[in-house]
Amino acid sequence: MTALAALGLLAALSACGMNPRGEGQASGTAGASSTSSTSSSSSTATTIPVGSSTHTISVGGLTRSYIVYRPATLPAAAPLVVMMHGGFGSASQAEKSYGWNTEAESGHFLVAYPDGFDRAWNAGGGCCGNPAKDGVDDIGFITAMVSAIEHSVSVNASAVYATGISNGGIMAYDLACHTTIFAAIGPDSATELGGCQHPATLSVIAIHGTADKNVPYNGGEGDGVAHIDGPAIPALNASWRQAEDCAAPAVSTAGVVTTSLASCPDGRAVELITITGAGHQWPGGVSSPIVQKLLGTDPPSTALNATQVIWRFFAAHAR
Repeated sequence: MTALAALGLLAALSACGMNPRGEGQASGTAGASSTSSTSSSSSTATTIPVGSSTHTISVGGLTRSYIVYRPATLPAAAPLVVMMHGGFGSASQAEKSYGWNTEAESGHFLVAYPDGFDRAWNAGGGCCGNPAKDGVDDIGFITAMVSAIEHSVSVNASAVYATGISNGGIMAYDLACHTTIFAAIGPDSATELGGCQHPATLSVIAIHGTADKNVPYNGGEGDGVAHIDGPAIPALNASWRQAEDCAAPAVSTAGVVTTSLASCPDGRAVELITITGAGHQWPGGVSSPIVQKLLGTDPPSTALNATQVIWRFFAAHAR
């Protein structure tokens, strides 16, 4: 891509509400209630209004930003979904691309969209970008963000979940390996890097396409800037079944979608949804050639809606 073309692409993304540097914004999305707050992990609670609002928090000497979407109606103790963007993405891009706000309105839960430092996450195994190179404490950031939200809104601590695409999905696995605050994770187009010596007791749903060239379904080094080199996705899913002491999975196929679902103790589950022919993408997401070019993703599969599928799984697997 020429420098002129790159500048034009970034300008177009900015006009669509994407933040080219992945930094926090002063307000929420257009037409929504918004606020801007600054806090540390031990700060007093700040109000989270209905709609989309942007907040900042200080972690590890860095000011980190995140967006919270609060639907019009919440239960007395609300579930919370943490949605992490992929490499080169941002919180505002994730909010617009994957349909979680609409799902939150119907499911009555909060959604948090954290911003990766320099548009990436330190997700283990040398991934990814400057956060990995500089040792950015993204685990500390996400856990502090969840705590800050819990101090602002009544959150059901047994119904806190993490999901993400690509680098964000890898981060979800890393959180499951180094924290115990999540009831379930839902990585899409992602793998696990850096090992997992102490996996949390939780449920896992993973969605992956067999034609993913960035995070190959059969393992090995992928294309793209990060050159992700992880295990085969079925083998990774099997390792989580073993870690969670699950039964053998039941496997079913409908069209291009194959589902492997294993029951685990205490109502937990480990599930892998494989989409034949799908690439590196969020199934059912908003199709945007400009965004896909910048993020290095493929057109979204129409075989299923990942947001709806992941939320149904989350809602059924609170602690």
